[in-house]
Amino acid sequence: MVAEPNIELTRIDNRLIHGQIIGQWATTIGANLILVADDLVVNNDLERDLMQIAAEAMGFQVRFFTVAKTIEIIHKASPNQKIFIVCRTPKEVARLIKGGVPIKKVNIGNMHVSQGKRSIGTKVYVDDEDMKDLNYIKSKVTEIFVQDTPSNARENF
Repeated sequence: MVAEPNIELTRIDNRLIHGQIIGQWATTIGANLILVADDLVVNNDLERDLMQIAAEAMGFQVRFFTVAKTIEIIHKASPNQKIFIVCRTPKEVARLIKGGVPIKKVNIGNMHVSQGKRSIGTKVYVDDEDMKDLNYIKSKVTEIFVQDTPSNARENF
């Protein structure tokens, strides 16, 4: 039997990898690998390269996979990898869970305000589709919360 991958935390953040991710979150949760599961960034060389340089400069391994590729290979992760998954929207996290990725804890981080979206917490704006995905995620994980940075208070979802 294959060991379950060590997924320390999954974060929804439309910015993907940025200062808070590598400077605070990854360190706080003890991750050594940041896995970005996103169908768009894998085809954006500039965005991907900038994120990779920043993460590696802080000592983290980083991988960029489509959601489908993440589902395909996550169970091949090494037992010494402490994985921090970052996704752009709740839709990607819901797809990962439906695909068998053993996600237990989800942090809802930054989701930008835009037309038709309403606030459900600090820096988190959702529409009906986001809420549908977040409620699905909530039904499948042991913990889901809104928290901008590790030093901020957690807000229940």
